[in-house]
Amino acid sequence: MALLLCGLALLPISMGALVTTLKAGMAFADWPTSDGQNMLLYPWLKDLANPDKFTEHGHRLAGMLLGFSSILFVVATFRMTSIRWARVYSIVILLSVIGQGLLGGARVLMDRQLLAMLHSITGAMFFCLCAGFVLFSSDHWKKVVYERDDSMTASSAIIVLVLPALVFAQYILGSCFRHLHFLLYEHIGGAVLVTLASLIAIGSLRRSSVPSLNLAARLLMGSLHLQILLGLGAYATRLGIPWLGYVATSGSLAQAVVCSSHTVCGMFLLCSSTVSACLVARLVQNGRISSLSISRSAIPSIAEGDVA
Repeated sequence: MALLLCGLALLPISMGALVTTLKAGMAFADWPTSDGQNMLLYPWLKDLANPDKFTEHGHRLAGMLLGFSSILFVVATFRMTSIRWARVYSIVILLSVIGQGLLGGARVLMDRQLLAMLHSITGAMFFCLCAGFVLFSSDHWKKVVYERDDSMTASSAIIVLVLPALVFAQYILGSCFRHLHFLLYEHIGGAVLVTLASLIAIGSLRRSSVPSLNLAARLLMGSLHLQILLGLGAYATRLGIPWLGYVATSGSLAQAVVCSSHTVCGMFLLCSSTVSACLVARLVQNGRISSLSISRSAIPSIAEGDVA
């Protein structure tokens, strides 16, 4: 069910990325209504010829679907388990969906690009939150404490632990360029830094004898490679390549697809780096990485089924 919720979360996030690329955030000046009509009763399909309204209202409907699904997720969690952390976590997910909806509404009512940027950033954080539930309730999370890594150095482990913060900062820089149209070169420089740190982390995770870390390495590697390709494509379709004679066409299909996909893939990179860091942190916390063995009494332990 948590995996299904992650899949459903992709709908409003992907539609929201497309809304930003099309600059359709203010296709409707009202919220929670759409052109004064109930959101569920608005004749959405009649706007097929109007991509701005069609995309924006689709984003709103996807958000409502995610909201209803989050309510069902809370109910199901309370019925299926008595584990306290899972129940609390499900409520946090629901409250996060509500907060996202209110933030999106405020963006429309106040017509502020800064709120649109925050809405995008918190959307990526929400996806990581849902993925965290999947991780913490998985067999990988339970079994990893019985594994031991003797190959990971202290410096490479620290890079894995710090990587989510680097990716998140890079995501913010990208959002600044998409929404506020500045910090382009800082975003490009950040991409180089994140790529180097990710490659070091991937190499360290792949060399590990812990199967969960090997899987995390594959997820991180796939996200990174795809993000690099999409980043190059986003640059070309947004700014053009003058020395090759390629001129970007504003509002083109290629620009809409590639730039939106670049944003969504950035979220996947953030998620995969966060999963990798959580697994390494769990090993460190339980003294299962030789180069970073510490006293378990220094940090509260994570018992099976608990989340620190």
